[in-house]
Amino acid sequence: MKQSAGILLYRKHKGITNYFLVHPGGPFFAQKDAGWWSIPKGEITPGEAPLQAAIREFEEETGYRPGGTFIPLQPITQKGGKQVLCWATEGDLDHQAIVSNLFEIEWPPHSGKKKQFPEIDKAGWFDAGTAKKKINPQQAAFIDELLRAQG
Repeated sequence: MKQSAGILLYRKHKGITNYFLVHPGGPFFAQKDAGWWSIPKGEITPGEAPLQAAIREFEEETGYRPGGTFIPLQPITQKGGKQVLCWATEGDLDHQAIVSNLFEIEWPPHSGKKKQFPEIDKAGWFDAGTAKKKINPQQAAFIDELLRAQG
């Protein structure tokens, strides 16, 4: 089973808990919104500790290295069968200043031309209700679990 690891970053802002989500870059996701956002995450490399993979992926996708106390959340399995391991931690960053790594694909399809796109094209802070509408439906369980844990 394929696994990826990620971080659910949260912050308290004006008495409300906000959750940090990212939107995938590239032409396939340009017009997609609700249900397509995600926690910053990525594949675990062989021999890499899952939490270290989650921290590395968060930094690669945003330019921000999360720290502090990491709260393990229950893994979920996405529709495609990939298991996602997740940790929550408190932090803050400017969502408009993220710097994402790039990937390359043939674009337009069958053109023979390669084009680079950012892995993440935008990020944002959202209250629980909005975050649960935007996030991949299976990943909403991470927000629900953190809400329960925080009472």
